[in-house]
Amino acid sequence: MVSFVVVGCGRISEIHLKAIEKAKNARLAAVCDIVEEKAKEKALLYNVPYYTDLEEMLKKEKPDVAIIGTPSGMHGEHTIKCAGHGAHVLCEKPIEITREKIDSMINVCREKGVLLGGIYQRRTYSGAIAAKKAIEDGQIGKLILCDGYFKYHRSQEYYDSDSWRGTWSLDGGGALMNQCIHGIDMLLMLCGDIMSVTAKCETLARSIEVEDTAVILVKYKNGALGVIEAATSLSEGSDTIFEIHGAQGNISFGDSCFYKWQTINNSPMPCVTDSMGGKNCGWAEEDGHRILVEDMAQCVLTGKSPLIPPEEARRAVDVILAIYQSAKTGKEAFIND
Repeated sequence: MVSFVVVGCGRISEIHLKAIEKAKNARLAAVCDIVEEKAKEKALLYNVPYYTDLEEMLKKEKPDVAIIGTPSGMHGEHTIKCAGHGAHVLCEKPIEITREKIDSMINVCREKGVLLGGIYQRRTYSGAIAAKKAIEDGQIGKLILCDGYFKYHRSQEYYDSDSWRGTWSLDGGGALMNQCIHGIDMLLMLCGDIMSVTAKCETLARSIEVEDTAVILVKYKNGALGVIEAATSLSEGSDTIFEIHGAQGNISFGDSCFYKWQTINNSPMPCVTDSMGGKNCGWAEEDGHRILVEDMAQCVLTGKSPLIPPEEARRAVDVILAIYQSAKTGKEAFIND
């Protein structure tokens, strides 16, 4: 069994803890949070020690893997500390909020000889995998339009619940960086690299520093065009919807089912037995996280690369940073420009 610790006992930690509990090759060693009440609550629930000091936990527990679930702008700092103690890292999205911090994380983990993996649980769902295979097999022909609709609700109370939420310094952005990053990662997985974006980002409903509403025109490297609509400003959240249109077919799906499956060979619509995600980008199930935990544990045992290596985990962040650049300048922005 590979030993895991959870760093950060906020909202997402319960999913991480359940995932470790259900993983066939992992065990929970300890939890850590600078707020003692949060750490103690999770520790009592899962019958493990708790710490309020990360360095102390790493020295005493010597974990194989640390799951980083702290505020986004602290992922790099905490990853580097864990790597310094020889712990492999499985890091929540976004892997970090600046290119410089991501570069540092990757370089330090490489220098210390530890693995670094990202968390995008939507990638693990059977419907998304089936759609990716059909597209890669040419079953809808040349890609023409690749769209994502990420329309969610987050209340003002949600943003007020933690001082880091809705800030540039620690959240790294708003609806795009925190919630819709999952959908942008999925578009990259399905449709390939994005070349450029032209964006409008606004704060229309919440009292926060960052955007709660965005519309983006996308140009993919393969020539396809697309639209991304992203929000946390709506009165009620809906499914995360992907619409992929090719010259010879169409695939569309949401959080619970396929809406359209038209392929060249008239293949039957895949039967989806698991959830494709969480409506309103809320995660009530831990199966996707469990798969990523099991994968990381197996990587520790075998030395293979994680399912989502850091170079892959950063792609959506690079796109979002370009979106913010476009919204600020009013011009088309090229990825990594």
